[in-house]
Amino acid sequence: MNKVKIERKLRRKTDPSLVSTIITSKKNPAWIKISHIISGPRRRKIALNLDEISAQCKDGESVLVPGKVLGTGNLDKKLKIVALHFSESAREKLKKSKIEMLHIDEEMKKNPHAKDIKILTERK
Repeated sequence: MNKVKIERKLRRKTDPSLVSTIITSKKNPAWIKISHIISGPRRRKIALNLDEISAQCKDGESVLVPGKVLGTGNLDKKLKIVALHFSESAREKLKKSKIEMLHIDEEMKKNPHAKDIKILTERK
């Protein structure tokens, strides 16, 4: 995960919030893996439904989705979900369930060493 490769990929990005997230995560060695994932091409972006997240996690975990959280299914566990984007239906379901949801930038400020975070990168 080379910083130069991330910098090259960053030149093609036009979304200002995505660019700032990549720059911030690239500066911190603990978050460099996340910057590599989110700086990739759009066709490789990750989108996980709530039921897929629930199947892969245990109660009380902090989960990072380097992509979008979608609203299909229900979440039956108390989690802290960190993601780039949340769909409207996912936001509503998470608010009703009183589950903490954060943007990646906010989590980088709260947890600069990326401790106790499980990264979900694929469907199971």
